[in-house]
Amino acid sequence: MVDPYSLMIFMVAGIGLNLTPGPDMIYVASRTIGQGRSAGVVSAFGIAAGSLVHMTAAAFGLSALFAYSDLAYQVVKYAGAGYLVFLGVRMLFRSGPTSILSDSVRRAHDRLSHVFWQGALTNLLNPKVALFFISFLPQFVDPSRGTVAPQILLLGLVFNITGTTVNVAVAYLVGVGAGWLQRSPRFVRWQRRITGSVLIGLGVRLAIPEGP
Repeated sequence: MVDPYSLMIFMVAGIGLNLTPGPDMIYVASRTIGQGRSAGVVSAFGIAAGSLVHMTAAAFGLSALFAYSDLAYQVVKYAGAGYLVFLGVRMLFRSGPTSILSDSVRRAHDRLSHVFWQGALTNLLNPKVALFFISFLPQFVDPSRGTVAPQILLLGLVFNITGTTVNVAVAYLVGVGAGWLQRSPRFVRWQRRITGSVLIGLGVRLAIPEGP
């Protein structure tokens, strides 16, 4: 069991990190602007699903592969970057209604299911997330209080819940401002361009080599 004091410190640090604008928050916001509030919320849960896999892998030591194998890290890194660029390019050249409100209701479920899995894959193909879990969570683990894996799982779950809450809030806040604009065909065209450009930018950012 995690020490209550350590858990409290972890929650404060975790919430601070979750509130700091980063790729996940930008991704959710861009999805909300590009496809509506529902897509933003679903993207937040897709990211959460990917994080569950990362934290489970971290708990059982699988993510340590990225810490010791530069090749594995680079393969996953560029796969994730390529996937984001692919999503962005597809958004830029997507054809269809010039008003989100004219989208077919009967296709909403399929569209949102795709958005969910895209969010999950975007998170899963980001090795920086795996490295974050295996570098940040262990700092709050105390082996003297029991098995390490359950402690990491608990900390990861807490971090995931707070992060998802923040991302859902971002989707709702961005959705409030963008909702009335979605009736404008011109805005819909521009929001597709903005969303696509943001996704491509995130992919390029992930692919750029990190400084010393």
